[in-house]
Amino acid sequence: MKSADERIKTLLTRNVEEVVECRHLEEALHSGKKLRVKLGIDPTSPDLHLGHAVVLRKLKEFQELGHQIVLIIGDFTARIGDPSGRSEVRKPLSGTDIKENKKAYLSHAGKVIDVKKAEIFHNSSWFLKEGVEKIIELSSIASMQQVLKRADFKKRLDAGQDVTLLETLYPLCQGYDSVKVKADVELGGTDQTFNLLMGRRVQRHFGMREQDILTVPLLEGLDGVKKMSKSIGNYIGLDETADEMFGKTMSLPDGLMEKYFSLAADFDEDEIKKLRKQLKPRDLKARLGFEIVKLYHGEEAAQRARERFDKVFSKKEVPEDIPTFAMEGDVFSVADLVSGTGTVKSKSEAWRISAQGGVEINEVVKRDPSEQIKPKDGDVIRIGKKRFFRFRKK
Repeated sequence: MKSADERIKTLLTRNVEEVVECRHLEEALHSGKKLRVKLGIDPTSPDLHLGHAVVLRKLKEFQELGHQIVLIIGDFTARIGDPSGRSEVRKPLSGTDIKENKKAYLSHAGKVIDVKKAEIFHNSSWFLKEGVEKIIELSSIASMQQVLKRADFKKRLDAGQDVTLLETLYPLCQGYDSVKVKADVELGGTDQTFNLLMGRRVQRHFGMREQDILTVPLLEGLDGVKKMSKSIGNYIGLDETADEMFGKTMSLPDGLMEKYFSLAADFDEDEIKKLRKQLKPRDLKARLGFEIVKLYHGEEAAQRARERFDKVFSKKEVPEDIPTFAMEGDVFSVADLVSGTGTVKSKSEAWRISAQGGVEINEVVKRDPSEQIKPKDGDVIRIGKKRFFRFRKK
């Protein structure tokens, strides 16, 4: 069991990019004071993913040291749209979108932190109550020159792309969240640095002591290039099945193994070096998949997921426990059968997948979406690499 001093050192150094102000935060952590540690997440998509888990895990470290963690669901700021790291204006979300998206956030976050011991706020509770007068006051805190100096805005302006006035308000609104919850510390990814620093400025305006800041590295997604994002589709969701988590992990570029062991599986540097010496690249990736699945589904589920993956993709066997779908009729096009599984969003997507060779029926590739098929009960349809379905006639 690590001592309190060792745990504080780990908190401030492991999987940490920057701390502002490090000496003050270190002294506060050693002082015995119970700090209020804030993290805000906007409900811009229905799921939290492994990228969110990096900063949630750091929040958990504060919680385990006895500090009060504060989770803000940005249901008001989501209407503005965080411009951090964006190369274009974010598509506005409706109130209905935001309401649907945030439904599962606490259950997903609860896979990492103890939600019952956290303070939970929705920032619409103060912005809607205080109204336009508060927005006007916030707008006076920073100049347009200061806001437009941020790198992502400057890049867009240099490229002749728009930056909306609404977007320039976002960091001020996020900063006001820190005022309302009396944050001593705020966490975020490195793309959030400007917003977090603006929080210090807003707190100063309202006569508060400025929050310390701790940023964590960004986790690249399955493409190995862009940060993990639901909108890009390169993510591993916290609520995905064990098989989905394991399969997606096995598709990661080899160059990301060390970073994922550290940020997504919580291994330290010595443990990672030891594994790299002991295991071949494919076995290393399988170990990573096992460790990630174990965090969210338990050890038994992780072992089953590894065994099923090996059976399907190494031994080329069809898994036994695949879902069944039923359709009424005798003859169907390949695209109709794909749509009938319920795994695609539209008929056009079904056509695209089959035209690209992503559909097999009883291990025979079907490249013509319009080909007419007369399936029998028990026929197996494979869509992509990981999704199997068994046909049943209604």
